[in-house]
Amino acid sequence: LITLPALLATGISPLQALATAKLQSTVGTSAAAWQYYRRGQIDASSSGFLLLCTLVGSAAGAFLATRVPAEAMQKLLPLIFVLVGGYFLFSPRLGQMDRSRKIGPAPFALLVGGGIGLYDGFLGPGTGTFFALSFICLQGYNIRKATAQAKLLNLTSNMCALLFFLYADAIIWSYGLAMSVGQLLGGLLGARLALSGGLRLIRPLVVLVCLAMVLKSWPVSLGWF
Repeated sequence: LITLPALLATGISPLQALATAKLQSTVGTSAAAWQYYRRGQIDASSSGFLLLCTLVGSAAGAFLATRVPAEAMQKLLPLIFVLVGGYFLFSPRLGQMDRSRKIGPAPFALLVGGGIGLYDGFLGPGTGTFFALSFICLQGYNIRKATAQAKLLNLTSNMCALLFFLYADAIIWSYGLAMSVGQLLGGLLGARLALSGGLRLIRPLVVLVCLAMVLKSWPVSLGWF
């Protein structure tokens, strides 16, 4: 939600921004996922098909990103931010406790793993939030468990897309490595805060970040009109 617009603001091409964002994001997501795994919050043993669908979707999205300009997708971001932020804001009990599952594991893997993986490979902002929201709404997870599982899927999609961008030689290494240091520290600290703060911390952060990015990206979206 933050790093891609920041990279685009430096004047590099959308493909270079996507590739560089994937490099630093993979580092941060790895650090966060490791923290959740150490605390026993991630269940990878029963997620094989879900991870596979995420992997395939991300590969397809990254392939498209090397072929199709991503500028048009940027104009849809404010709408995405409004929907996600509004859902968290106006659902005060969202993710406070486990609920009943809405769809089975296989449809969830195809729809969420494949669909959001495709989005992450092609563009990416907000992917972790979309994964977490899907776990909450469709699988009935509480917000802490959903956030942990989302890190596993996000790491999978990031690493797959990163391989494509490495092959395309699209990464700006000076930016990516410098940002990776911040991502490593932020990923470790953020996971610890999420595990200790739970819903009280995550909900307002999602709402505030979405609001900030709506204000940041809204002028871009006006190009549609």
